[in-house]
Amino acid sequence: MSRLALEVADIFRDHGPAWRQANAGHVSLDQLKVMSAIERCRTAALGGHVARCESCAHTVIAYNSCRNRHCPKCQGAAAREWLAEREAELLPVPYFHVVYTLPAPIRDIAYQNKAVIYDLWRIQAFVATRFFLG
Repeated sequence: MSRLALEVADIFRDHGPAWRQANAGHVSLDQLKVMSAIERCRTAALGGHVARCESCAHTVIAYNSCRNRHCPKCQGAAAREWLAEREAELLPVPYFHVVYTLPAPIRDIAYQNKAVIYDLWRIQAFVATRFFLG
């Protein structure tokens, strides 16, 4: 399989350290771990194995993957399969994508109380749907 010209891992390796420094205190430990896993995926940092043809001695080095669920190299095929399964479940009706923007004064409160806010949004979406669609 041919390698893409530019991968997420390349961007993380090239710009990740500066980005992490510029965003220190705003990025969670889990997010930093994901970046690190993607940067190291299929590199010598994670080890690997060597396959050698016994007749011609052609050698191929295969590096181990990070197996992180956010890694596009490791989970790309699984993500495509999952998406195809979800698309097969869709009803043959029009769908709408709605975006809610919270007013600035309550964003911080909402960020700290995500479960409560999401529950309220679900209730309001149900009410609005019943109101507009009958």
